[in-house]
Amino acid sequence: MRNRQEPVFSIRIAARLVGLHVQTLRYYERNGMVKPQRSRGNVRYYSEEDITMINNIKALIDDLGVNLAGVQVIMKMNEQMNTMKDRIKYLESELNNTEKTIEE
Repeated sequence: MRNRQEPVFSIRIAARLVGLHVQTLRYYERNGMVKPQRSRGNVRYYSEEDITMINNIKALIDDLGVNLAGVQVIMKMNEQMNTMKDRIKYLESELNNTEKTIEE
């Protein structure tokens, strides 16, 4: 199984996959909404995860009418929620370990 974070698509292929112009992908990168990896020759390469992110951005704009500033806020909030979820999982694990230690 291939790693979804592995950069495999050039910017032209990525643009075609998501139905956007190459300049739009560059704009998204400049605004920090997507971060493609770069080759030694400074060529952008997008992963499947990047493509999913771009499709999510496109859906927010096209389907829900969210502007780019709103997309950035939503993405930041989503990132914070994921961080909190990870922290909750960690704390639950620590609590379980503590409970097991107390039981012993």
